[in-house]
Formats: sequence, structure tokens, C-alpha cells
Amino acid sequence: MSQPAKTSTRASSASDATESPAGTKAAAQRLKMRRELAAAAMELFATKGYEATTVDEIAATAGVARRTFFRHFRSKEEAIFPDHDDTLTRAEAVLDVAPAHEHPLDTVCRGIKEVMKMYAASPAVSVERYRLTREVPALREREIASVARYERLFTRYLLAHFDEQDHHDGNDDPLLAEVAASAVVTAHNHVLRRWLRAGGQGDVEAQLDHAFSIVRKTFGSGIGAGRTLGSGTAGHTTAAARGSAGGAAPEPAPASVRTRGEVLVAVARTDAPLDEVMRTIEEALRNKS
Repeated sequence: MSQPAKTSTRASSASDATESPAGTKAAAQRLKMRRELAAAAMELFATKGYEATTVDEIAATAGVARRTFFRHFRSKEEAIFPDHDDTLTRAEAVLDVAPAHEHPLDTVCRGIKEVMKMYAASPAVSVERYRLTREVPALREREIASVARYERLFTRYLLAHFDEQDHHDGNDDPLLAEVAASAVVTAHNHVLRRWLRAGGQGDVEAQLDHAFSIVRKTFGSGIGAGRTLGSGTAGHTTAAARGSAGGAAPEPAPASVRTRGEVLVAVARTDAPLDEVMRTIEEALRNKS
């Protein structure tokens, strides 16, 4: 699987803007104000109800003018999600600086953990926000729109690791990239909802790692499997796989084991997940015994 140059105008611009002390201070003040407005909105939504609460009341509760509110949010439903823009930037930064040897799916799993960190930083606020989004359709739609932004980001990242000109029959990389990105987001949201329904209690990090391990087992070895071997992307060819002169080389399995006397010989693609390789070896040892 090829590793493209990682560039992102939006992420780079955000980074450039916060490199100076003045930029850092301005960004911190902006986030502080957004959170204060969000806290005021949540307080009013909880006491007066969403429909009965006005933007003027939210601004007054936060101690600012109406125009200040609209410098930070376009509507009152948007005020309930103050951190998503910044979290999206942090998730993109994770993708931008990913090590070349890391499987892209692992990178995406690390990227979306920034979203969980956002929720876990304020469990009580997150639980109350979850309750509100379940009760108010407008807030639920806003949350769905935010989720879609993360999914698009991760899909673009996975798609960027494949040759756009290599869309031929038998190459399912584009399909797998989109499905895998959706699977990562779905796994994250499943764990997040379960954690929120539990009142923000429990080892959410362990739950998330377990969910991601299932995604990696399902899609990790499939991404890149449709690539032509020897093209510099993920792949592994043995003498047996090359076959006879002039014959088409069969695609190797993600991991396989052969027995030579008392020795097991394992052959695996370079992008095969370690747990899958180990599982294949363990099964071979059990069968031999």
C-alpha cells in the first residue's frame, strides 16, 4: 500500500496560527468562550426546554452580547457542540503525522480517539448533552452531521493510500476504504453511546480498543489485498506464489503456515495484523498436536 505525502491545508493553517504565543492565546480564549456559551445553552435547555430558550437568553446567561454569540455559533443548536471543530482538526493532525510503517486503519483508529477524549474530558457535560440530543430532533440532526464530517475525513485518508488509476476488476480497495472508515466510526459511536448510557462510568479506553480490534480483524488484512504484487505497495510474494514461468501468480493469503518436519514456516503479507498472524500459527500448532 503506497504512502502518499501527507499534506493538509486546513490542518497546517490551524497549526501555523497557533505556533505563536498570540495565536495560542487567541485560540484558547475562543475555545473558552465557546464552552461558556455551550454551558449556558445546556443550562437553559435543561431548565426551560430547548424550544423555549432563545439566543438572547443564552448570551445573557453567559454574560455576553448577542453579536458575540453569533461570532462563535450560527444557531442555538450548534452551541451544544462547541468542541467538534477543534476535535476534527486534532484528528486530522493525527493522520498528517502518522508514521510511514503504521497501517492506515490503525492510524484512523488513533485519529477518532480524539473524539472520545473530547467526551471523556467532561463526563457530566457529555452525559447531559447526550440526554438532550435524544430528546431534541434538531440537536440529534446536528450530532449526525458532526459524525459525518469525521467519516468523510477518514474515508479520504484511507482512499489516499491507493492508486487512483488502479481501479480494475478484482480491486476492492476503494470499497473497503469507505466501508472500513464507516466501521471505525460506528465502532467508536457504539462504545461512546454505551459509556454515556452508563453515566460516563467504566473503562472506555479498553472498550474502545476492543471494538477497534474487531474492526481490524475484519478489514485490516482486506485493505490492499486487491493490489498487484511487486508494485511497491503492501504485498508479499514467495517462490510458491510466483508459480511457473508465464503463469499468473495467485494472491497470497494474509497469513499461512506450512509444516516442514518439526518446523512451522509462516508466510504473511506485510500488512497482515499481528494478531491474525499469531492466531494462524496457534491454530497450526494445535492441529499438529
